[in-house]
Amino acid sequence: MSIGFRIVSEINRPAKEVVELFRGMPVANIDDNMGRVAAVSSAIVPMNSSPLLGTAFTIKVPAGDNLMFHKAMDMAKPGDVFMIDAGGVEERSIFGELMVNYCRVLGIAGIVVDGSIRDSDGIGKLTDFPVYARGVTPNGPYKNGPGEINCPIVIGGQVVKPGDIVVGDPDGVIIIDPAVAPEIAAATRATMKNEEQIMADILQKKEYIRPWVDEKLRELGYKL
Repeated sequence: MSIGFRIVSEINRPAKEVVELFRGMPVANIDDNMGRVAAVSSAIVPMNSSPLLGTAFTIKVPAGDNLMFHKAMDMAKPGDVFMIDAGGVEERSIFGELMVNYCRVLGIAGIVVDGSIRDSDGIGKLTDFPVYARGVTPNGPYKNGPGEINCPIVIGGQVVKPGDIVVGDPDGVIIIDPAVAPEIAAATRATMKNEEQIMADILQKKEYIRPWVDEKLRELGYKL
């Protein structure tokens, strides 16, 4: 095997019904139930308004090189999300509109890259294919390798494993281990229900009941 190249062909994907538990769930609410430390860096932002949900198909590439991404497009399955660790380098794009549209017709669920893209105008107009990136530059990629496919990577400070559940919305992206997904989904549903009641009280009663504020102040020694 050439030094620096590694390709894993088979990965364990969670059942579709487990992934679908997170359909329509706000990333912020999910993160609240994951210790508030599970989202990728805020530097990685949505390039359009398409919601993201799928399973991680991981790719590691050198800065400004997309050879292994091209190979990955021939391997992934519908519902996969390409998670590309490009080292956070912004000076050279990893992909543009051509590769995005090829992924769309393949049924790929979206792309998250810790790096840059180009053709941002066309990608920004898409409403059915989410793309997240750290930056935008017209400088195109090289195709020399090396790289890895379906190995653990790091994106925006978060470890991503092949088959992890990926959820994204305008707030950002979160990574969920399928082993704890049902528990997190149930807790998030409870959070959403509670927030719906809080919002109703705010809008209808002009109330926002938060006894914990004064309790915290007393705990910190402040006399009310």
